[in-house]
Amino acid sequence: MLGLKGRTQARWLAQVDEDLPAILVDHAHCEKKAAGTAMNLIFCYGTRVPEVCGELSEIVVEELEHFRQVLALLDARGIRFSSLKPSGYGRKLNDLVRPGEPERAVDRLLVASLIEARSCERFSLLREHISDAELAEFYGSLFESEARHHSTYVQMATRFASEAEVRSRLEELAAAEATIIAEGDPLPRMHS
Repeated sequence: MLGLKGRTQARWLAQVDEDLPAILVDHAHCEKKAAGTAMNLIFCYGTRVPEVCGELSEIVVEELEHFRQVLALLDARGIRFSSLKPSGYGRKLNDLVRPGEPERAVDRLLVASLIEARSCERFSLLREHISDAELAEFYGSLFESEARHHSTYVQMATRFASEAEVRSRLEELAAAEATIIAEGDPLPRMHS
């Protein structure tokens, strides 16, 4: 699904069952980080490849809207939005980013695409797993935009390298992402 090389294991759904509030708070943080990532990419690459500005700014707006929606869900459930120690998922993926340009740009975009793809998979699982109808509907509603963000990031990477190079690197990063997600994290997080 969406180029992912491994599926989420049952262990994660057990974490959801054990501490859904922590998953929801972490989801808010993930949406905030996703908006920040897209904005940072505009700052880094917007003047070099101006055509990415429009696409990235749309992602920023959507991710901030998702952040706002998750905050509203937290508020409606009496769950305080608070600081959380993040899982190691994002850091481990970002550790794979190569240092030189344009490889760095390609990798940053592909890492963002994989995070969106994994979120998409997790939202689908939550939609099917959670008994709360409002939350299930909410997670179902996010699926399409996360899938679109995934493909948008992959497409943007082809502005920095050939499609063959992008596809090859995406395969490598997807294999590493599958290993990272299989290792898991003891903390109940959206990407644990």
